[in-house]
Amino acid sequence: MPADSSQPASSSATAPSATTDRASDGKVGLRVFVEPQQGATYADQLAVARAAEELGYEAFFRSDHYLKMGDVSGLPGPTDAWLTLAGLARETSTIRLGTLLTSVTFRHLGPLAISLAQVDQMSGGRLDIGLGAGWYDDEHTAYGIPFPPIGERFDMLEDTLGALETLWSTPEGETVTVRGKRIDLVDSPGLPKPLQQRPPVIVGGFGKRRTPALAARFADEFNVPFADVDTVATQYRRVDEACAERGRAPGEIVRSAALVLCCGRDEAELARRAGAIGRDPEELRANGAAGTPDQVVDTIGRYSAIGARRIYLQMLDMSDLDHLELVASEVARQV
Repeated sequence: MPADSSQPASSSATAPSATTDRASDGKVGLRVFVEPQQGATYADQLAVARAAEELGYEAFFRSDHYLKMGDVSGLPGPTDAWLTLAGLARETSTIRLGTLLTSVTFRHLGPLAISLAQVDQMSGGRLDIGLGAGWYDDEHTAYGIPFPPIGERFDMLEDTLGALETLWSTPEGETVTVRGKRIDLVDSPGLPKPLQQRPPVIVGGFGKRRTPALAARFADEFNVPFADVDTVATQYRRVDEACAERGRAPGEIVRSAALVLCCGRDEAELARRAGAIGRDPEELRANGAAGTPDQVVDTIGRYSAIGARRIYLQMLDMSDLDHLELVASEVARQV
């Protein structure tokens, strides 16, 4: 029996919240976040993911980009985010997996939904889905991907978020038609289904109006990347206001932030790690999760005080697995 939706489905005020891990008890969960487009193989990512799992981190996340940024070679070239996560799904067993964030410009909605469901199945239900409108126009040009104006990209994001909920909720054996602002699905079987009834959805960014509105409507988690505490608090407050407009409890949405990681037992170790990623230690202290373990704990505490319950630690030197061990042993137990 076909179903027809003239508008994308949306979360109700009683939408299920994300898997909470430590997010519901006032503690802060730590997640590892890597940027493979800067120069990393699948093997490099597997090593980090396995180390993160063994050390007790909540999740392994990667960016979804095809072009390097800044003054690096990017060699040996990019790896596809969803091919990578599919492999990691079979080569890890407990750690959650996801992207910050997959741009809706990269993949057609129907095939994207298939990839998401398949990776969730392959991982045993460990997928978190981070989706965004995209921003890096140069990579679109480099790889022949259309890059519409920002308003159209946000329409595509809204269509995608709504259609995914419709596809997941359509009973097996039925088809569904979804009419979006930019994307239509006609007589879709809504298959395959993810293993989780509704994989947690992450929305994030700095938009003042549409981003908080989409988070209030669809998200289980709201993320603000690489920003100071005041900026993050402002974005969290905008999500609160958007939730109030929809009649949704703001507490249903887990708040998170992303920070570049650079931790050392002493100044020499900190300087070595900062040099390896081409950054200044004092700049990192000012803008990231950097310094001694106690200083990193203090930084995380400032974000926790404004409501962050997850921190994505951007690990730019993927060869330095001892870095992950230091944070797991000296920072994680204090947050």
